[in-house]
Amino acid sequence: MDDLRPITPIRRPLVDKRARVPASKSVANREIVLSAIADGRSRINLGPLDPGDDVRAMTEAVVALDYRVVWDADEIVIRGSAASHRAGAAIDARDAGTVARFGAALAALGSGYVTITGSQRLRERPIAPLLEALRRLGATVTGDRLPVTIVGPIRGGEIEIAGNESSQFASALLLVAPRLDGGLRLEILGALVSAPFVDLTIASLRRRGVKIERDGNLIRIEQGKVRARNLRIPGDVTAATYPAAAAAVLGGAVTIDGVDARVRPGNQGDARFFELLEAMGCGVSHRGGGVTVSRIGELHGIRANVKDCSDVFPTLAVVATQASEATELTGIGHTRKQESDRVRVVANGINALGGRAQAFADAIRVEPAPMHDGIVDACADHRVAMAFSVLGLQVPGVAIKGAGSVTKTFPQFYEMLAELSR
Repeated sequence: MDDLRPITPIRRPLVDKRARVPASKSVANREIVLSAIADGRSRINLGPLDPGDDVRAMTEAVVALDYRVVWDADEIVIRGSAASHRAGAAIDARDAGTVARFGAALAALGSGYVTITGSQRLRERPIAPLLEALRRLGATVTGDRLPVTIVGPIRGGEIEIAGNESSQFASALLLVAPRLDGGLRLEILGALVSAPFVDLTIASLRRRGVKIERDGNLIRIEQGKVRARNLRIPGDVTAATYPAAAAAVLGGAVTIDGVDARVRPGNQGDARFFELLEAMGCGVSHRGGGVTVSRIGELHGIRANVKDCSDVFPTLAVVATQASEATELTGIGHTRKQESDRVRVVANGINALGGRAQAFADAIRVEPAPMHDGIVDACADHRVAMAFSVLGLQVPGVAIKGAGSVTKTFPQFYEMLAELSR
C-alpha cells in the first residue's frame, strides 16, 4: 500500500484517557472455526467496533465451505454441521495467515476439492509443514505454497508438526481434531513460537466440551462432539498495546476498556506486553474489566526474549526509542516471514527517524538517540504502521507509508488516536 498518512503529534501527557479496541482476532477466528464444526447454532458477538479484514476473511472462508452463516450488525450466527464441502469451493485468505492455515485444516475435513489462495505476500509465507501434516493424515494436497488445492477427508491418528515457524500450524490441526475418526495425537517438535496461542486454542476447545490431555508438547484430543456456544469475544489484547504504548511514550495514563490483559493460562498471549511495559517503568493495573497504563518517570531499556509474544515487538521497539538505556528484543527471527520482514522493517523505520536500531537474524537492538521527522515505510504491515503511528504522537513530522494496512485488524485505529488527542 502506498498511501501516506501524516501523524498529528500530541507531545503532552495523556490525562485519564480511555480507549476501545476491536474484538480479539485470535479468539474470534478460533471460535468461527469451532462454531462451524459444532453441533447446533452458535452466536458470536463481536461488539460495536469493526473487527477488521482478517475476521471477515475467516467468516467468508467458512461460508465458502458451505457452512450456514449470518452476519447481522455486530453478531455472527453460525449453524454447525459435519463437513460436506461442495467440489470447487475457493477460499481467499487475503493477507491473513490464520485464515489460510485454519481454512486449510477445515477444508481437509470434507471430500470436495477446495482451493486456497491469498495475497502475494501470503503466498510467500510458510504453510508447507501444515500441508505435509494434512497429507500424512490422508488429504491430497497440490503444492507447498499458496495457491493450493486440498481434497480430504483426513483421518485421525498420530502426527508431528514443527513449532519454530508458526504456532498456527498446531492450532489449525487441534481445531479440527475432535471431528477426526479416533481423534488426534499431536506432537509439536522443537521450540514453539507464540506458545500462548496454542494454550488459547486448547482453552477454546475445552470450553466447548472437547476432551484434551496435554503433556508438554504432546497433545491428545479425543474424537467427540463440539458444543455450540453463545459468547462475546473479548477485546483484542494486541490492539490494546497501541493506546498503552501511547501512554508509555507520552506519559500520563490511558485505560483500555473491555480487555483482559492479565498473563494467565488460556488468555491472549500478547498480555505479556503489559508486564514488559512495567519493566520499562510504567504502571499497569487491571480492574473494572479493562487495563490502565500510566507513566510518570523515565522509561528504562530492557533485555527480553519475546518469542511468546512476537507480534508486539514492533510496539516495544518504538517505545524503546524513548527509553534512557538500550533495549534488546530477541526470539523474533520468525517474524521475518510475516506480513513483512518485521525485524528489518522496524529497524529501518527507527533509523529513518534518526533513531539507532540494529537488526540481527533473531533480534533487534534499540539505543537512545534524538529523533526527527521522516517517512516510515510500513511495507503494508499493519503492526508496523500502528506502532510507528504511536511514535508519531511524540515525534513531530512522522508520516506512515502504507497506513491503510491497519484495516487488517484495527480499522478504526486512527479514530482511536484522534480520541487520545482530544
